[in-house]
Amino acid sequence: TSRGPLADWLAEPAGGGAPPSTMQRLVQSRGAEERVRVRFGGGGRRTSAAATALARTAEAPSGLVGRSASAVAQTWREVREHASPAERDTMVLLATAALVTPIMGTLNLSPVLGFLFAGILLGPTGLGVVSDIATTTKLAEFGVVFFLFEMGLELELERLKSVGRDAFRLGGAQFALTSLVFGAVATAFGASGPAAIVLGGGLALSSSAFVIQLLSEKGELATRFGRASFGILLFQDIAVVPLLVVTPLLGGSSGAALGAALRVAAIKSASALAIIFVTGRLLLQRVFQLVASARDQTAFLAITLLTVLSMSAFTQALGLSDTLGAFLAGVLLAESKYRYQIEADIAPFRGLLLGLFFVTTGFSIDLPLALASAPAVVGLALALHLSKTAIVAAICTANQMKPAAALRSGLLLSQGGEFAFVIFGLAQTHGILPVGQVKLMLTVVVLSMFLTPFLNELGASLSTRLEKARGGLVLQPDSEDIDKGEYVLVCGFGRVGQAVCELLTARLVRYKAFDMDPYRVAEARELGLPVFYGDACRPDVLRSFMSDEAQLTSVVVTLDDER
Repeated sequence: TSRGPLADWLAEPAGGGAPPSTMQRLVQSRGAEERVRVRFGGGGRRTSAAATALARTAEAPSGLVGRSASAVAQTWREVREHASPAERDTMVLLATAALVTPIMGTLNLSPVLGFLFAGILLGPTGLGVVSDIATTTKLAEFGVVFFLFEMGLELELERLKSVGRDAFRLGGAQFALTSLVFGAVATAFGASGPAAIVLGGGLALSSSAFVIQLLSEKGELATRFGRASFGILLFQDIAVVPLLVVTPLLGGSSGAALGAALRVAAIKSASALAIIFVTGRLLLQRVFQLVASARDQTAFLAITLLTVLSMSAFTQALGLSDTLGAFLAGVLLAESKYRYQIEADIAPFRGLLLGLFFVTTGFSIDLPLALASAPAVVGLALALHLSKTAIVAAICTANQMKPAAALRSGLLLSQGGEFAFVIFGLAQTHGILPVGQVKLMLTVVVLSMFLTPFLNELGASLSTRLEKARGGLVLQPDSEDIDKGEYVLVCGFGRVGQAVCELLTARLVRYKAFDMDPYRVAEARELGLPVFYGDACRPDVLRSFMSDEAQLTSVVVTLDDER
């Protein structure tokens, strides 16, 4: 088993007068034993045993902490001697998956960061604990497959209607403009056409895992900037699929050859779509109904896993991305009555394998290279944040969003996305991007992810100041507050009203709330929630807020006054 630079350092003797660490003392103990044997003489088993005992006594760490560290090190050596490399890798990765999430939750950070840092620490440029990198990476790729399948499950018609305008107008403009800007910059610095396409499209993506988690934690999915951010992410998730299909075709293709390859890919994609949707509509529902009638959870889970893996294998056999098949399988089952059971069944597999994917992504990050190129990494990460913030904020402002909400969306979506790891890795495999450039870009994306929670807090602070400067507390609806489409009116934002609004937010249902407590309204407005000061029982107040384009679907009264 090869060791990493950190593991080699631990085995080196301490120099320069520095006291040796516990690990270094353990490494030096064998040499101390030999020195004692020489001093006392090597004749006889009794003399040798005495020398061994004296050496171990002299080198044994003193104190409870030292003895505990010695016991742990001895146990680890025994495990390494008796367990096979595959067993050791499995135990290490399962321990990582079990510990990363609670530790990062305690630190109020995303688990994705924890998995990435664990990969850097355990990988070949760190301690070198995991030996079989290739097998682990292959297994981790299923995490992306299940993630795309779950993404397809989320594309039900109700959710598409609720964020359709934001997804296709804001999301389409953001992805196209950001890809063009980054692609042009890459071309200006000497990148080839295929490399510019990959870099532009990969850096245009944001992190769904980070953004949705932050919005859910703060209950801001139903806010104006929350809906806009979710819509942009939804379009990016859809755009990932053709980007994954096109990237392998860019390797070694140019001009007419690339155009022919794209035409072949379009024919294959259309054929795959037709076959999957026809057979899916005719067979998939009946197969799931047959298995569900047995009322056996194991059989239902088996048919779910079989559907995902067979669909992904089918599209991969056609020369397309395996994630495309998983995505289409999710879309087929999104409107079925089995959707929620399927989503619950695959959640542990998706979470574990996706975490493993981020760990293997950390394996590919060259720590010495990152430290040596620290100024370039920091500069590129800041340029990425500034560029994407400016582009997203400008697009949102052009679509009649308030400057405060546009700024929050821009800062929240300014990081690189987890699918950049997949796309850049695919580009490296097909010779589009060199290894060094991929490692540099992955390091930049990881750093931008790490800065996201802090930028979100900065956006909340700046938007609060802008709202107060505009007098946003008082009920003065503008063209943005009077959203086109359906919404629910919640009268009262007390304990019960807040619970109702949280339920509506979880289902991505738009709502507007009124309350007569100015302090409660101020707190809600600081969080970006659509809560306004006013008496919802007065017809003139309601009339000033409604328009012909806004449709009030229902009213929920949560007032403590029966009037």
